[in-house]
Amino acid sequence: MNQKETIQALLNGAYDECLQKMYVCNQDELAPYRQRFVDAVKMFGQEFGTDGEIMLFSSAGRTELCGNHTDHQGGHVLAGSVNLDIIAVATKRDNGKIRLKSEGMLMDSVELSDLTPQPDEFNSSSALLRGISARFEDLGYPVSGFDAFTTSNVLRGSGLSSSASFEVLVGNICNSFFAEGAFTPVQIAQIGQYAENFYFGKPCGLEDQLACSVGGVIAIDFKDDEPVIEKTSVSLAKEGYALCILDSNADHSDLTDAYASIPAEMKKVASVFGKNLLSEVKKADFLAKIPQIREICGDRAVLRALHFFREDKRVIRAVHSLQNGYFEQYLKEIRDSGSSSFQYLQNISTYTEPEHQEVALTIALCTELLGGRGAVRVHGGGFAGTVQAYVPLDELDSFKEQVEAVLGENHCHILKIRPVGGLVLTCQV
Repeated sequence: MNQKETIQALLNGAYDECLQKMYVCNQDELAPYRQRFVDAVKMFGQEFGTDGEIMLFSSAGRTELCGNHTDHQGGHVLAGSVNLDIIAVATKRDNGKIRLKSEGMLMDSVELSDLTPQPDEFNSSSALLRGISARFEDLGYPVSGFDAFTTSNVLRGSGLSSSASFEVLVGNICNSFFAEGAFTPVQIAQIGQYAENFYFGKPCGLEDQLACSVGGVIAIDFKDDEPVIEKTSVSLAKEGYALCILDSNADHSDLTDAYASIPAEMKKVASVFGKNLLSEVKKADFLAKIPQIREICGDRAVLRALHFFREDKRVIRAVHSLQNGYFEQYLKEIRDSGSSSFQYLQNISTYTEPEHQEVALTIALCTELLGGRGAVRVHGGGFAGTVQAYVPLDELDSFKEQVEAVLGENHCHILKIRPVGGLVLTCQV
């Protein structure tokens, strides 16, 4: 459809069924979501003109539910997509160029005649566009070009994976325009990881892309090169809880070394046994060799390795609890995950400035307000950013008010698990 037809279809409710799945809402709550896409179509027209057919795309943000820093050691993770997303209005071109305008940002423009990594593009959206295009060409589906306008409500720096969501969004655009939908959500996630590793310059794992792309709640086993994914489900509302992400106000800058120290120390412990990853080491062997490991790797590395062994099993128990309806047991596993991250993994604060411990304070505040109900844990990589809390619905309004009295207005975000990941919007005409 062209832009005028698409806007009319949005306003007439032709996309409502798709929007309800994406945003986990009722029919009478759809008006702002319809309008968001209508506005995006209009802004696309302002940037790129009104000619040609367009398509609508969405890619979810994600939340790590359990498995803090287990993925990079070949462990288990429980993750879910959420009802925040990046959306795109796009049209196919045959001019050998990608032009992508993200709301509030400068235009990204990539010439597809050169698909080699460009060092001056590292850490940029252009690098991801070039890398994803290169991977599609490697796989036999050359990208001829497209124009796209995007807008996002995935919170940056929140552990909700805005970069992975962007990669999945672009992967779905290329999959629709140039591969006739040949690639699965898992393959699109892998394409995004490839672009981030070799073009963006970040040696990330695959957890974020998978959760954004597959959708719903997924248990992932990273032990082998090809991850094993198992879908599960949970209705937090039926269990009487809401999922909240709390912005601690901690500064993310200059934390690369702190993040990098975690996999580095875990791998150093694994190397004592001649292995690359901790998942290749038996816990009993690790416990028997702690005196030697302390001498070689230091005490913090021992504690972080112990976190991995305990957390990896904890994910398996959390998944079992969800699958069998033991939600209170699931919450216990989440509380234990938070405690382990604080005590053993030690990714709550860098302690370089003891007067600034925003994440620790946010966890303490939430724990006090919950009074033994629900659960709270660090969210994502740690050291800064956000905290995750499961809040009883009968306390939600009071919890949000009291948290924001300390952290600031709009620092408590109430999320829902989204059953679909990255997708092309379908129109029911």
